[in-house]
Amino acid sequence: MSESHNNPQMQHNAKGKRPSFYEDAASDQLMSMVMVLASELNVMRDRMDAQERVAKQHGIDLAAGIEVLELDDEALESREAWRQGFFSRLFYLTRKEAEEAQMGETKKSYNATIDDIAKA
Repeated sequence: MSESHNNPQMQHNAKGKRPSFYEDAASDQLMSMVMVLASELNVMRDRMDAQERVAKQHGIDLAAGIEVLELDDEALESREAWRQGFFSRLFYLTRKEAEEAQMGETKKSYNATIDDIAKA
């Protein structure tokens, strides 16, 4: 299994205005989140199917083992790290728009301060 959650992640933000598909920006954000969830679900389902097939080939009753599995601290921490990365991907658009709004406000405030200084 890939341990990509242990690798540092770079923030990849596309430059420019996002295309809009709905009149309401919230609908675009919601659709983006649904698509992220659908992609994650699809990948997880494929991996689960592959694991079940490999286990079956080796005579392992995976379902029974899962029912009695007790996770140690390392496994719990690993799951939490993955979960945080997942939420980061899920809320990417919301976070990006908040950062863009904050930058716009910062530039606006900066320009207003410069204008105030110039008038003094």
